[in-house]
Amino acid sequence: MKMLHTNLHEIETAEELKKMQAEHPNLMVCGGRMGPMCIPVYDIMEELQEEREDIKFAVMAFDNPEAGIIRNDPSCKGFMGLPFTMYYKNGKAVSATSSIQNRQQITKILDEKF
Repeated sequence: MKMLHTNLHEIETAEELKKMQAEHPNLMVCGGRMGPMCIPVYDIMEELQEEREDIKFAVMAFDNPEAGIIRNDPSCKGFMGLPFTMYYKNGKAVSATSSIQNRQQITKILDEKF
């Protein structure tokens, strides 16, 4: 049951996220809603998905109970604004951001971490 209407893969369960972490050495996951702070991040991810084949891009509905795997991650402690964006390298969280990010901010993390 898709909650977010994007052209990105939507993760529906915590188990699926763990599986993706194991299968994709470079993974960016954005946990959010269809709101004004989240949609610009999804749009950037959709653009980057075409350019960066070495990275898997995915989204997860923030209000899905299964998204607790992102909401409760120690990297997100103290985060206030949506979306919560996680960057995983070889299954481990290597960076996390909160709130709206622009393309430059996102690509800086991708370049540094992946």
